[in-house]
Amino acid sequence: MTDARGGFRERFTALDQRLTAGLAPAERDEVKVEIFTLFKQIEAEIAELGQLRDGVKGLVEKWKAAAPTTAPQFSGERPVVHEDHIGASTFVEKGWSRISLGDYVAAEEALTRALELSPNELQATSLLGWAQMLQEKYDDALLNFQKVLIREPANALARINVGYICLKKGIFGEAIEHLSRAIRLDNDKKATLYAHFYLGLVYLEREMTEDAVTFFRKTLALGPNLLEAYYELGRAHWQEGDHEEALQAWKAGYAANKFNPWGRKCGELVRVVEGGETPSFA
Repeated sequence: MTDARGGFRERFTALDQRLTAGLAPAERDEVKVEIFTLFKQIEAEIAELGQLRDGVKGLVEKWKAAAPTTAPQFSGERPVVHEDHIGASTFVEKGWSRISLGDYVAAEEALTRALELSPNELQATSLLGWAQMLQEKYDDALLNFQKVLIREPANALARINVGYICLKKGIFGEAIEHLSRAIRLDNDKKATLYAHFYLGLVYLEREMTEDAVTFFRKTLALGPNLLEAYYELGRAHWQEGDHEEALQAWKAGYAANKFNPWGRKCGELVRVVEGGETPSFA
C-alpha cells in the first residue's frame, strides 16, 4: 500500500510539473489520459483500502470478544465533523475512532486535546468518559459523565455508565438510583437493557438473589443476545441453592451461541456441574 501511494504521488508531481511548464498541443490528449488513469487507479486503491479497513474493524470486534467483560458496549454515534476555527472537532472524531478500535489510551489523549480547545464540547466530554471507563479509570470517568448529566439529565447512556461505575466502586445505593432512573426514562433501548442487567448485578453483589433473578430475567426478555445475563442468572440461582435452575440457565446461554465468550463460559460451567464438581465464578 505504501509503495503504491508513493508511486501515485510521483506520477501526480510529474503531471503537475508538466502542466505548470505548459503543454504542447500534441501532449494535451496524452496528459488527459494519464490524469484520468491516475484518478481511476487511486479510486480503486481507496476502495480496496476501505474494504481492508472494514476487515480490521472485524478483527477488533473479535479481539474484544476474546476477553469477556460486563462493561457497557460502546455505542456512541460517530461525531458529525464540522469546520471549526480551533480544530476541536477533528480530535473528537479521532477519539471516537480510537474508542471504536479499542485504543482507549489514544482516545483519551485525543479527547483531552479536544476539550483543551473547546472546554464546553459535550460530545467530547461524554466520549472521554467512555475512554476512561473502559480503562477502569472510574473516578475520572465518573466526573465526566456527571458533567454530561448536569447538562443532559435525560441522557440514559451516560446515566447507566454512572450506574455501572458506582457498581464497580461498591456504591450500590447510587448505582440503584441511576439505573432505576434510566429504566424510568426508557428513551434508549440499549440503556434500558443494560440498566436491568446492572441492577441484577447490584442485587447479586448485595446477596439479594431473588431480586437479582428478577432483573436478569427481565434483561433476557429485553435482549436475548446479551449472553452474560444467562451466566449471571445461573450464578444467582446457584447462590440461592437452586442448582437445577442454574444449570438450565447456563445450558440456555451455551445453546444461544456456543462461540460467544459468555456462551463458552456457560458451557464450561455446565461441564463442571455435570461432572459433579462445584463451579468457580472467579
